[in-house]
Amino acid sequence: MLYATTMPAPIFGLRRDIDRLFENAYVRGQTGRSEWIPAVDIRETDQELTFAVELPGIKQEDVEVTAAEGVLTIHGEKTEERTEGEDGRYHLTERTYGSFMRRFQLPQGVDADKIEANVDGGMLQVRIPKAALPQPKKIQITAGVNVNGGAKPAVGSGKSR
Repeated sequence: MLYATTMPAPIFGLRRDIDRLFENAYVRGQTGRSEWIPAVDIRETDQELTFAVELPGIKQEDVEVTAAEGVLTIHGEKTEERTEGEDGRYHLTERTYGSFMRRFQLPQGVDADKIEANVDGGMLQVRIPKAALPQPKKIQITAGVNVNGGAKPAVGSGKSR
């Protein structure tokens, strides 16, 4: 039997519309402003973990990165820039605004004291170096030592009395 591995294109459009409907209806903060979730890529090498976070249109001073008790928190807000009135009006707005927060449990063996973060071209890069883990110590094995303190081995025929 053959199974289709991809959905036809119209279904993708419908799914996107349904997702947008749920986002608009249910993703609201306590202040009534929308909250959104920026996309994140996490990459690991032998030396570090790198978090690449998409933050288009967000100023550096509107983003906060903290690490406490093994949890990396990225928090910020994207403020709305549109104005209604004199020059015209909007017919469609699809860009998202509001606050966001992402939290990630950090693995053992990272050096939280040396975390670096920078923003460039709408991308936040957070680099977390791995700590130098203690290497296993090889223990030298020596040849057996005479525990009798140098006493001569007993000589006999191997028969008991």
